[in-house]
Amino acid sequence: MDILDNFVVFEGIDGSGTSTQLGLLEQAIKEKMGPNCAFFPTFEPTSGPIGKIIRLALKKELVFQADTLARLFAADRGEHVYAGGGIYERCRQGELVVCDRYVLSSLVYQGIECGDELPLSLNSSFPAPRLLVFFDIEPQIAQQRMGSRPSLEIYEHLDFQKKVRDKYLSLLGWYGKNGVRVETIDASQTVEKVTEDVWSALSKLPIINKGN
Repeated sequence: MDILDNFVVFEGIDGSGTSTQLGLLEQAIKEKMGPNCAFFPTFEPTSGPIGKIIRLALKKELVFQADTLARLFAADRGEHVYAGGGIYERCRQGELVVCDRYVLSSLVYQGIECGDELPLSLNSSFPAPRLLVFFDIEPQIAQQRMGSRPSLEIYEHLDFQKKVRDKYLSLLGWYGKNGVRVETIDASQTVEKVTEDVWSALSKLPIINKGN
């Protein structure tokens, strides 16, 4: 497995707080390492053309076959990783890149929807992160958190999210055995405590220690 230094991924079921924590991490990086720290927060699906199509599908405004959606996620990721100014280039230049969702999301979500073989095949060549932070939370609690959302996306339903959490937990060990440092955080804690745990996980990275 090709592991990309300076690359961190946040993963978790919907409502686990990955997006919230990515925003708070950006603030923490500026406070702890200065506003000029080379830090690139990003997310998938991206805001690029393919990512926008995926988001329409997630909102039920477009309908695709499950295998088509799996291919769209992989195509969006290919641009995200390898295009100019993308994840690979930034990490190799010494930037800290933290991505909200990545390959593991496809192996989980699309694995449930269309079986494991296609997502594995589509995503086998992408580099793995040095650190994978899994935000673990009971689906029922996450569902309550999403209650204030005006509408739910195609995957944001309790029965499906139970399958998502189970599949995440079944795959984390494989990452750990293949050289990725996996940190599991209790995402049901307060936002402040989760933020502390996230920083504790990242602070072990050489790029953070170098900045200090």
